[in-house]
Amino acid sequence: MAKTVTKSSGKSAAQAKAKAAAKPAMKAAAKAAPKVAAKAAAKPAAQKSAPKTAKAKSAKKPALKLSMLKPSVNNMTVRVFARAAGFDSAETDAWGHTRSPEYLARNPAHLTPMIEDKGLPRGVLWESCAIMQYLANKHGLEKFYPKAPAKRAMIDSAMFYLIGTLYPYVARATYPALGFPQYAGEVGHSDAHPDRKSEAQKAAMAAIAEPLEVFHSFFREGKPFIGGNNPSIADIRLAATLEFLAVIDYALPKWAQEYMAAIEKKLGKAYAEPAGDVRGYIAYVRSQAKASA
Repeated sequence: MAKTVTKSSGKSAAQAKAKAAAKPAMKAAAKAAPKVAAKAAAKPAAQKSAPKTAKAKSAKKPALKLSMLKPSVNNMTVRVFARAAGFDSAETDAWGHTRSPEYLARNPAHLTPMIEDKGLPRGVLWESCAIMQYLANKHGLEKFYPKAPAKRAMIDSAMFYLIGTLYPYVARATYPALGFPQYAGEVGHSDAHPDRKSEAQKAAMAAIAEPLEVFHSFFREGKPFIGGNNPSIADIRLAATLEFLAVIDYALPKWAQEYMAAIEKKLGKAYAEPAGDVRGYIAYVRSQAKASA
């Protein structure tokens, strides 16, 4: 019995010692447990956010291959839009190349601006308004071209009215001074006496005021832009068109001057850089005219 008691007492002493020795370890483990749990909880969160970071780093601007002519306001339109929309544009100056066999093979209309895109049925697209509509639709650029049917209809109407009514007047009034070829069937394209051509140019200049006022009173209707608080693709097309009027010293109404200044301020370099090319060409034409006068 004495041995048993002694044994049992020895066991109890050993257990007490073991417990005492384990206490600091248990305390350390208890302290460490929340940290381990926090790390374990943070791991999945970090893993979840990792792909997002990688995605953000690998995100690139949409690429755009654009053939253009710098002095043209039709080309300026797409150049402004591409910059404002954040495209990574590769611009090719097509001056003197639009009638080449290579260009005509892709674009039998020999027009600029022209974009190249694999998603298009024939791989290319010309006409400035069609290009902006296509790119806005493809990349979901509702800021420039809203999806809401009624709002979109107003943008479309403004653009079609511009290219169907206002721009022909602008072309007839400015192309002779710019040195651009007149359209077939126009007086400016014919062998008519210079006086007749001058009369036709002046008549076109006088006709600009009416459609211009329509943009002011109907399409803008008290808003900063046709698109509301932000310039739409119709605004970009209109502002670019009005740039040509400087070559004939056309007296733009005050609202039109403020409108163009507001668009340039809103779009910044996206507008100013392409506009600079058009303005530079106009300045060159005017200096040549003065020199030969």
